[in-house]
Amino acid sequence: MTSSRLKKILEKGHFAVTSECGPPKGADPKAVQDKGKTLKGFVDSVNVTDNQTGVVRLSSMASCVLLKNEGLEPVLQMVTRDRNRIALQSDILGASALGLRNILCLTGDHQSFGNQPQAKGVFDLDSIQLIQTVRKMRDQGVILGGEKLTLPPDLFIGAAENPFADPLNYRAARLAKKVAAGAEFIQTQCIYNIGRFKEWMVEIRERGLHKKVFILGGITPLKSARMAEYMSKNVAGIDVPAEIIERMKSVPAGDQRKEGIKITIELIKELQGIEGVHGVHIMAIEWEDAVPEIVREAGLAQRPDVD
Repeated sequence: MTSSRLKKILEKGHFAVTSECGPPKGADPKAVQDKGKTLKGFVDSVNVTDNQTGVVRLSSMASCVLLKNEGLEPVLQMVTRDRNRIALQSDILGASALGLRNILCLTGDHQSFGNQPQAKGVFDLDSIQLIQTVRKMRDQGVILGGEKLTLPPDLFIGAAENPFADPLNYRAARLAKKVAAGAEFIQTQCIYNIGRFKEWMVEIRERGLHKKVFILGGITPLKSARMAEYMSKNVAGIDVPAEIIERMKSVPAGDQRKEGIKITIELIKELQGIEGVHGVHIMAIEWEDAVPEIVREAGLAQRPDVD
């Protein structure tokens, strides 16, 4: 089997660059392919969200295959909200059989936030149990019930973490649980408060976790001052300092996207200087065409050849 390119990059000590692709609210493959073409050559892998915010979209699995056919390496996001353990294990096997080599294990946003609030949430497993399941299937070659697989899946196991969610003093301990469960790489919630993130990384280093898991700092470029204010007030677990909001407000509306990109590049450069940070995960929400500029301006456009 061909192993994960992202895994090779991280294991060789390169600063990884990943990005994200939100599938369309329809069956049009071109929407995914076009996003892939925009990102190709600038990132090491592309996460594909799994019905994010509980909104019905083209499946993550199908979208990953579309991106793989375009020559990109996908990261399959999988949430436990919509599947029981039978379906989860089946999709894990399916992903590997289709040549996908990365998985990000998530619980998922509650369905009440989406366009199908009447849907029944499954939540048979949580994200930590899903991590354990993937590891057991891959490393032991058995499913949860103990039955042996004919061929184990080959997947690089990832998880998400939020350094800014309450209670703050529990965040490092929660990451430790995910690492113990089998997480091999972590992509964080989007970072604006770099000071608080650095404090979290001190806790991570004190526990020695930076040597046990690859940490990729999450970045979401701001399109406007209004977006910054909205995220600060309405999105749980997002910490946008007042000075960043004021900075966005200080420039004319027509220049705010440029300022948002400038802030993003500054944050990436800060992340590169923090011990234990192994890469960056750029979540440009429906703004994928900003990613090449960000990667170039951050000096990360020359992606390593590890194949």
